[in-house]
Amino acid sequence: MTAPAHTRSSAELIRAEEPVLAHNYHPLPVVVARAEGTWVEDVEGRRYLDMLAGYSALNFGHRHPGLIEAAHRQLDVLTLTSRAFHNDRLAEFAERLAALTGLDMVLPMNTGAEAVESAIKVARKWAYEVKGVPADRATIVVAADNFHGRTTTIVSFSTDETARSGFGPFTPGFRIVPYNDLAALEEAVDDTTAAVLIEPIQGEAGVVIPDDGYLAGVRELTRRKGCLFVADEIQSGLGRTGRTLAVEHESVVPDMVLLGKALGGGIVPVSAVVARREVLGVLRPGEHGSTFGGNPLAAAVGTAVVELLETGEFQRRAAELGVVLRGGLTDLVGKGVVGFRARGLWAGIDIDPAVGTGREISERLMREGILVKDTHGSTIRLAPPLTITADELTGALASLEKVLA
Repeated sequence: MTAPAHTRSSAELIRAEEPVLAHNYHPLPVVVARAEGTWVEDVEGRRYLDMLAGYSALNFGHRHPGLIEAAHRQLDVLTLTSRAFHNDRLAEFAERLAALTGLDMVLPMNTGAEAVESAIKVARKWAYEVKGVPADRATIVVAADNFHGRTTTIVSFSTDETARSGFGPFTPGFRIVPYNDLAALEEAVDDTTAAVLIEPIQGEAGVVIPDDGYLAGVRELTRRKGCLFVADEIQSGLGRTGRTLAVEHESVVPDMVLLGKALGGGIVPVSAVVARREVLGVLRPGEHGSTFGGNPLAAAVGTAVVELLETGEFQRRAAELGVVLRGGLTDLVGKGVVGFRARGLWAGIDIDPAVGTGREISERLMREGILVKDTHGSTIRLAPPLTITADELTGALASLEKVLA
């Protein structure tokens, strides 16, 4: 990596942000200037192992050569047309993404929150036109402790007061039930229910993994009750858990799958709703859209991402290295770790409060050259690029053991 000609230090750049940037984040005090693979460097040239990977947006590492090449190639010819016209990259992207997920049709968008908002609209439209729910009475059942984004509609069904407080009035039409509770879900679903929207693994909540059989139970219940199963795989999908989609651990095929983050390869924002034909088929021209959704640059990068996943290599890496991750974390239980949840290369680690808060442990790891991020006070998350090596992973675990001691 070649050092850029920065004139301001990390401390100066952090201070410079204070008066001009909205304070909607509380980042760790590291200023990343360049990156490659699993490593990043700050302004001063200090190297850090990235164990967060942009909350799974960088599943293939920083600047993956195949993805960078695809982006460069497309930048030279065409970047945007809007959907007022066709472009020559979109058909292949949609064909291959549909095939990868085992579904029929694709609605391309940009951000994860846009994919969720789009799915809510599609589910409601489907409820009125196909299921026959009376106008404006459709409901969507969601899980407590969910994280699907931060738009006004989405925070309307959040149970996180930090996300909700001060942002009302809230959008009606949602019912919240406990996660991993099929009995509560059964009670909440009725004739007005358009869809059940859940994360197969709750990421922001601390990588909360449901009991075996829960996802299959959701699929059976939604079929029996005549509503849609919408799986938000924006963090859990595209190789992270050792499968292409996390629902595959229970051989489940939802009616709609929501993708984002890693779909853009860490280069451009790309998201998508992928669904059965009779579900996405309810949309007609003018009812939904996005100027940048499905743009040629996004489609080219997205196609290159799908091509990487078609080989199965990254899913296998996540599964195999996930065994190393679980083993290392098991050894730390009782040594500053009170518990953890892990699937593939994704883990939520509960820190003993006597040792430090999640934020404090994250800062200690940063000083050891390891980047992670805390969530909900005492929990840290690990989600390294799927390109990480076994040696890098064990080195990070050794650093965690050191800062906990």
